[in-house]
Amino acid sequence: MAKKLFPLDKNYILQQAQLAIEKELLELMVVEVKNSFTLLFNPLKLQDDTYLRILQQDDFPMDHLLVIYRQLAGIYRFRYGSNQLELLFDGRSHYEKYQEDWSLCLKGWLQKLGQQEAYVKTMLRMTLLYDSPSRALFAENRCKSLINEHFGLSIVKRKGDLLLKTGT
Repeated sequence: MAKKLFPLDKNYILQQAQLAIEKELLELMVVEVKNSFTLLFNPLKLQDDTYLRILQQDDFPMDHLLVIYRQLAGIYRFRYGSNQLELLFDGRSHYEKYQEDWSLCLKGWLQKLGQQEAYVKTMLRMTLLYDSPSRALFAENRCKSLINEHFGLSIVKRKGDLLLKTGT
């Protein structure tokens, strides 16, 4: 996001807060995918090869997961990012408040998205069950479209500009 207007615009502070806690929220995304897989596909927690691989796998390229995180962060800024700072009376900075609000919202969104089998499968394909870059890229694109569909968003590119439209 290019800073065009005011340096203390809420969206700039919100974006900085989202980027600062990116690493820990990426880990949260992986934990939530594991939980969603267990609830949807293995509620009895049977110890088969796939389930053990998903639980034990920690080493995979983070590029695709990072794209999904940043898409969700952008959707949050689009939905909740007015440019007005609110008055805080609890002694926290806006930066701290936005980090907390974003973390709570993302966790709720991940749990809601985790109820969709297609979302869980695509997230697994590009993270814990990563096997090739081409399959992960396909899963990433599918995941982005599932997220846009879930939130009722349409991203349209016209004359080099990206427009974000809501269906609600």
